[in-house]
Parts: sequence; C-alpha cells; structure tokens
Amino acid sequence: VQLVESGGGLMQAGGSLRLSCAASGRTFSSYGMGWFRQAPGKEREFVGAITWSDGSTYYADSVKGRFTISRDTAENIGYLQMNSLKTEDTAVYYCAAEPSGAYGTSWWGSWGQGTQVTVIS
Repeated sequence: VQLVESGGGLMQAGGSLRLSCAASGRTFSSYGMGWFRQAPGKEREFVGAITWSDGSTYYADSVKGRFTISRDTAENIGYLQMNSLKTEDTAVYYCAAEPSGAYGTSWWGSWGQGTQVTVIS
C-alpha cells in the first residue's frame, strides 16, 4: 500500500490542523490505519489508529480528547483532526497501514512520507 500524506504546517497553540493520508489503489486492504509522530531527538510515538471496516478508533493518552481519527472508505483517505494543539505536539507525523498486530505495539508494513507539524506559542 502506498500512502501519501498532506496537511501539515505551522499553527499557534490552541489552533487546529487536519492531516490527510491517501492510500493508493481501488480498495484499502489494510485492517487499520495508524498515525504516529516523531519529535526531534525522541522516539517515534503512537498517536492513534482506526479500524477500517467499522471505524473504531484508539488513541494515545497524550492526544485523547484533542485528536480525532476518521476515514473516508469511498476515497480511501484517512484523517487526523488535531484540535487544541500544544507546542509539545510539534513533530513529523506519519500515517501507516498493514499492522501486524495490536496497533500501538505492532510492526506496520507501509508508511507515508511524513508531514511536519509545528506548533508555536
């Protein structure tokens, strides 16, 4: 699966951004789509995921209540809506597909190119 991300940018704290992740092909065959982020000098962090078939979502505690993951099954696009942004949300954000197991800890087979999100105070 090829994934192409868009929507990153610069935002003031408290603002909102929406990231998109477009999957190639006529159907999205992955069980789920995940979102990750990596800040400078830190390890990659699981942000959340969505099960493609039924839309059930899972979030890291650090973003729960502020971020929302959704998907458009007709267009094969996943979304990460980020509200109430904080400076600590600054990172490169990646979408991923083809998880091997549990979303937060498994190996993912396909990755987007990443998009920078910078939140300033």
